[in-house]
Amino acid sequence: MSNLVALQMTSSPNVTDNLQAVNTALANLTVNEPTLVVLPECFACFGGGDKGQLAIAETFGEGPIQLALYAMAKRYGVWLVAGSMPIRTEQADKFTATCLLINDCGEMVNDYQKIHLFDVQVGDNTGRYLESRYTEPGNKLVVQDTPFGKLGLAVCYDLRFAGLFQAMSQLGPLDVLALPAAFTYKTGLAHWHALLGTRAIENQCYVVAANQTGEHANKRQTYGHSCIMSPWGENLCEITNQPGVIQTRLDLSLVAQIRRDMPVNHHNKFRSYLV
Repeated sequence: MSNLVALQMTSSPNVTDNLQAVNTALANLTVNEPTLVVLPECFACFGGGDKGQLAIAETFGEGPIQLALYAMAKRYGVWLVAGSMPIRTEQADKFTATCLLINDCGEMVNDYQKIHLFDVQVGDNTGRYLESRYTEPGNKLVVQDTPFGKLGLAVCYDLRFAGLFQAMSQLGPLDVLALPAAFTYKTGLAHWHALLGTRAIENQCYVVAANQTGEHANKRQTYGHSCIMSPWGENLCEITNQPGVIQTRLDLSLVAQIRRDMPVNHHNKFRSYLV
């Protein structure tokens, strides 16, 4: 058996404070078996706008944020899905929203760059979001063999695109989907639980969704309600609006049983791919 953990944060523009919050949360975990910890999108810096992200962008595999993550994963003996953080690209005014997968030895195992960028109008404090202004989209799917089965990585707005997960399932099928997010309050209130439950049901996998919560320094409002869904679509655990940690056991025999009794992937007559 192993454990699935989601960390909910109200991240600020202060990288040091945010990393300390992650460190404190990990230090308070009891780790006696393989443990997967999912951090929110923009866990290291949030609320300072996209220019703030650009200012802290690091070269892939280098930099103080990544080194701190490697050290924490090793110190506490956990696998980290390090939400997303800005990684430099060849363009000086662009970064990728990169999700890092780090093992319990403090080693980088894989990385995913957010594919779907949040260019939308939302009737909230922010109003217009234009993520593509500073973010370069990714172009690869990630499904990684881990002690938690086949682990898929996606970030926030990706959640809305069923074809992404159908394409991922051809590399899987997924046993666990890790979803770091910074879902806005308004869109989260309307769609968060429905989308998470749907992705769990259609892929017959666990979904570990770690969200930002509260009002941030730039008045952006995020929804919280981090939760872990079962492969049957049940909400196994949830934290509402406050920062904190949720945790549940991973039962891969349940995944196998559900797929045996209802072989959806085998019955599916359609396939998706990345365009």
